[in-house]
Amino acid sequence: MLAQGHDHDHGDGHNHDHAHDHESHAGHDHDNGETHAGHDGDHHHANYLISNPNTDCGASVSVDQNHEYDPTATAIHHISDANVYTILDAVRIPLPAILYSKDRGVEFFSTGKFEAGHHDNGAKSYNGYVLFEGNIHKLACSDKFVDGTTAVDGFGRVEVAGADGKSVERRYAVIGGKGFLLEQKTIWDGGILGGGVTSFMDLSPTKSVVSMLIVCLILFFAFRAAAKAYTKNEGQAPSGIQSFLEPVFQFIRDDVAIPFIGEKKYEKYLPLLMTIFFFILGLNLWGQIPFLGSVNVSGSLTVTMILAVLVFLITNFSGNKNYWGHIFNFPGVPWFVKLILTPVEVLGLFIKPLTLMLRLAGNITAGHIAILSFVGLIFIFGNSGTNMAGATTGTILAIPLTIFMMSIELIVAFVQAFVFTILTASYIGAATEEHH
Repeated sequence: MLAQGHDHDHGDGHNHDHAHDHESHAGHDHDNGETHAGHDGDHHHANYLISNPNTDCGASVSVDQNHEYDPTATAIHHISDANVYTILDAVRIPLPAILYSKDRGVEFFSTGKFEAGHHDNGAKSYNGYVLFEGNIHKLACSDKFVDGTTAVDGFGRVEVAGADGKSVERRYAVIGGKGFLLEQKTIWDGGILGGGVTSFMDLSPTKSVVSMLIVCLILFFAFRAAAKAYTKNEGQAPSGIQSFLEPVFQFIRDDVAIPFIGEKKYEKYLPLLMTIFFFILGLNLWGQIPFLGSVNVSGSLTVTMILAVLVFLITNFSGNKNYWGHIFNFPGVPWFVKLILTPVEVLGLFIKPLTLMLRLAGNITAGHIAILSFVGLIFIFGNSGTNMAGATTGTILAIPLTIFMMSIELIVAFVQAFVFTILTASYIGAATEEHH
C-alpha cells in the first residue's frame, strides 16, 4: 500500500520534501547555491498512500509518515537480479537496456537514463519506462511519456481485490504527484505460472549476466595461465595458480569422475564435470564479495534450471539400452507391478534435475538472506536510525553473526559446487553403466 518518494537531507540544514509536482524540481536552486538537477543515491524516503488504486493513469496519492522499515522487502531486493550493477549501494554502473514491443519495435539505450538511486529506483522515466527496484517496467499510458525523460517522485505497491476475489498487487510510479500503474517485469512464460503477460520484452543483460561473463573470463585466464605454466615448466612441481587448480582437478577426476562413471568412459565426461564444478564455484565465490555487488547468480532459479536441463539432456542422450530397460522394461517383474514402477521411474527422470535446480538455488539464496537478516538487526533495533542505543545493540549482534554466516557461506560455496558435480557424475554413471 506504500509508494516511495524522495525526502532529501542535503547536509546543509535544508530538508526538502519532493512529494509535490516533480516537474518544478528539476532545476531549482538551494540556499547554498547548489543546483539540484536530479537525484543521487543518498535519499531518505517519504511514503505514499494510493487513494484510488484501480486507476491506471493519475491515481491520487498522499504522504504516509508512519511507514516502518521492512527487513523482508530489503532482503528480497538485495538478492534479486537487476538491470543496473550496484556496488556498496554507492556506485551504480548502468547496463544496456534492450527492449522490444510490438508498437515500438526494438529500443536500445543505457539504464543510466533512469538515474538509479537508493534501492536502485530510478529518479526519472525514459520513453515510458521506469526502473523500479533495479528492474525495468513499462508505465501504463506510456504514450504520455515517450518523449525523453520525466522526473519520478517515487514508487510503491498497493493490494487490491482481483476478479477472482484474491488479493492482487498493483505497482505505481508517482509522477507529478499522481500514480501511474506499472506493468510488471517482463514475463516469458506467457502467464502460465500466473505472472500475467506484459506488452514488452526485456532482452537486457542484467547484473547476473555481467557477473557470469566476468567469472568466465577469470576462469579462462586462470586456466590459460596454468596451461602455459605446465608447458613452460614441464616436469617441475606446480606453482602459483597451478598449486590450487591441480589438486582440485585431480580430486574431481579421481574421487568423482572415475568412481561414478568408470575408468573407460570418464574422460568423455570429464570436461563437463570440470566446467560445472568451477563455474558454480566461481559464481559462489564471486557472490561472497560484499563490495562487488553481492550478486546471487547461483541462487537464481533461471541459472540453476539451465544447468539442470543440460545435465538432464546429456544424461538421457547418453543412456544405453540397460538404462532405458530399467525404466520401461524391468526384466522378471510381473506386468501389474510394471504398471506402478514405470510411471515412478519416468517421474524420477524429471525429479532428478528438479532437485539439482532447487538444492543449489535454495542453499545459496538462504545464505544471502541470512546475512542480510543479521544486518537488518541494526535497523530493526535502531528503529531505522531514530534510536542510537538500539542501533548500537543491533550492530553488536549483527557483526559476529554476519562474520560467522559468511564463514559458513564460504564452506557452502565449495560444498554445493561439489554436490552438483558428484550428482551429475552419478546420473551419467547410472545411464552409461553396462549390465552385469
